[in-house]
Amino acid sequence: MEILQNIWNMTAFAQTGGDYTFLIMIVIACVLLYLGIVKKYEPLLLIPIGMGVLLANFPGGGMGVSQATSEGLVTLPDGTQEVIWDMPLHKIAHELGLMNFIYYMCIKTGFIPPIIFMGVGALTDFGPMLRNLRLSIFGAGAQFGIFAVLLCSLAMGFTPQQAASLGIIGGADGPTAIFTTIKLAPELLGPIAIAAYSYMALVPVIIPLVVKLLCTKKELLINMKEQDKKYPNQTEIKNLRALKILFPITVTIIVALLVPTAVSLVGMLMFGNLLKELGSMTGRLFDAASNAIMNTATIFLGLSVGATMTSEAFLNMQTIGIVIGGFLAFALSISAGICMVKIFNLFTKKKVNPLVGATGLSAVPMASRVANEIATRYDPKNHVLNYCMASNISGVIGSAVAAGVLISFLQ
Repeated sequence: MEILQNIWNMTAFAQTGGDYTFLIMIVIACVLLYLGIVKKYEPLLLIPIGMGVLLANFPGGGMGVSQATSEGLVTLPDGTQEVIWDMPLHKIAHELGLMNFIYYMCIKTGFIPPIIFMGVGALTDFGPMLRNLRLSIFGAGAQFGIFAVLLCSLAMGFTPQQAASLGIIGGADGPTAIFTTIKLAPELLGPIAIAAYSYMALVPVIIPLVVKLLCTKKELLINMKEQDKKYPNQTEIKNLRALKILFPITVTIIVALLVPTAVSLVGMLMFGNLLKELGSMTGRLFDAASNAIMNTATIFLGLSVGATMTSEAFLNMQTIGIVIGGFLAFALSISAGICMVKIFNLFTKKKVNPLVGATGLSAVPMASRVANEIATRYDPKNHVLNYCMASNISGVIGSAVAAGVLISFLQ
């Protein structure tokens, strides 16, 4: 009987203290894994996050992230409290476990989001945006959802810092949402990160839903290539390669001068892109930034963010409000981009397909692929991918700048 009792005491069930809410979190983790594995919605993100949620919620496993209070206090296993910033990394690893070590070293310091932006920049081709520069304005218009939800969140009782962190989900950019939340409302990092990445993964569901509600068949049949033939561009780019090299340098300088708080994101994005555009000159650096470094950063980000989603942190009304608010921010950003195109078409002969506005998000290139699939569904010859990428890519820059503005005003 003593052996059986010891076996029972060894299990997670014996360490629940009668609280079985961890089972709900395990179900949520399995849903995230299902979306990533079976539905293939952003598997590179949802699978690490789902596993992080799963690992963090087994009682006695010690894999959950211990969130520090506003004073920086964390509770150690023996019940004592200590200021996390006074603890050396080896003590964090020993006392609080692997996930806390990764979280406080890589995430809480704000190290990982800029590194991922560097990788995104290395994988991004700004060519479609530079060739269709007038369409980039729709990437800026789609940031409306950020500020609309910020105001709604303030009315619901969130602090300005929390409201800004919630609104930034509308930019559809996980690293930007994490970076902003770390700076403004770190206590909300878990639910905001989950909401941001979940809605990014659900882009193939949300964009068609909003487009169906706001766009007519006639608008979706607008053929951008035919519009270009009918109203050709007056300005011709003579040396696109030189322009693509100058662009990241110029954008970095402008953003650094106007919104210095955004330069850690935009600057790293542009640095990664510069490595790509310089070709063989920086080939090894480009390969590292776009592959090994970014993949490693994504693993650490997904696992540690998922590990913040313990039952204590997630199962409350505030988190439910964040999930609802995040969806609203996402949908409003898509809607704002579409409405901006509709207004634009009222004053110009050269019409723009509303799908270009619907992709003014940072979910590159998924949003553009989804928009192209919608367009070809109505007309198999109507490929809008390159035009949508112009708006989509500018949305990456727009959301990072918006984050910088919010941090500058509210930090």
